[in-house]
Amino acid sequence: MNERPSESHSKSKDFAAAETLDRGALNRALLARQMLLGRQRMSALEAIERLCGLQAQAPMAPYYALWARLERFEPAELESLLLGREAVRIALMRATLHLVSTRDALSLRPLLQPVQDRGLAGAFGKRLAGLDLDAIAALGREWTAERPLSFAELGARLAERWPDRDPEALAIAVRARVPLAQTPPRGLWGRSGQALHVPLEAWTELAPQEESCTNEALVMRYLSAFGPASVKDMQAWSGLTKLQEAVRRLGPKLVRFRSEQGTELFDLPDAPRPDANTVSPPRYLGEFDQMLLAYADRSRILSEARKKRVFTANGIVRPVFLLDGIVAGKWEIRRERSDALLVVEPFVTLSADDREALADEGARLLSFAAQGCNHDIQFASGSVED
Repeated sequence: MNERPSESHSKSKDFAAAETLDRGALNRALLARQMLLGRQRMSALEAIERLCGLQAQAPMAPYYALWARLERFEPAELESLLLGREAVRIALMRATLHLVSTRDALSLRPLLQPVQDRGLAGAFGKRLAGLDLDAIAALGREWTAERPLSFAELGARLAERWPDRDPEALAIAVRARVPLAQTPPRGLWGRSGQALHVPLEAWTELAPQEESCTNEALVMRYLSAFGPASVKDMQAWSGLTKLQEAVRRLGPKLVRFRSEQGTELFDLPDAPRPDANTVSPPRYLGEFDQMLLAYADRSRILSEARKKRVFTANGIVRPVFLLDGIVAGKWEIRRERSDALLVVEPFVTLSADDREALADEGARLLSFAAQGCNHDIQFASGSVED
């Protein structure tokens, strides 16, 4: 009697027959899900949740992310969400600062606790060795609930209890163990403010959800915003490990592809996967745009050679622009009194059409970012690739 093929053998056959998606197809799938093939009509809150959060290491970065993706977005809309506590700035994926809806913050933060713990152990483990981290977290929670504190203030107070320890490490231990939200005016458009922290449940006046997000749900949220993608991509974005098990449990809820390099990719069956020749308009993206931090393999949007010109040695991700869906240069706005100059630094030789399209989109960027100023655009003559 013939034996039934093993599950692993069946999967191997399925993968061998999987459709190959080239870089162009992966790029257009990403742009479609990131709302960059055409600006969308939806609220800022809907967009933040659809994208599973926005990178927020730079206070103004979420505003540029939404401007690039939404029709008629105004900064006041996001300010209202922050002031109304419907959206919060909090350390989540990869233990880095994100702007997410309050609903997502309460759901995602418990799931991502191992990411916070691993980050704390890796960066501050030696400086915290032998300490009762639960006691430190309890004090930190109590003090930040009384009034929002900066990490400098929190660390100094903790160092009074543990005078032989590094105040910075003590404060970061609280952030890792206690979900801390940053309070306005930090993160409000055009305003500066010290980063002050308060426990998430105290800020939102909502208790953590009885059931946090699961690994499976997070994988599906990720694929909706960034797929198709490999397990390594999912793990690089979230900071979680062992997501292969979650993918396996999802089983028929996912479809499988392969990259040109032979990497297994997963996706949602009904997610958009436009033709690789779909027109992609030029787009200016702000600092730390989440697309550049969402993959182990960024080649669908950013080459390794260009990455060195975008990612700095001290961890900054510069504002970039896209041509035909690919990172093709950097930009910055320089202000002097009532003048605002957009400086565009291409990595490639620009055609006359590309230059005109970038100028048109750049004028819209200046109208958004520098209202009330005199506007000008300058194309830098820096080095470009052959």
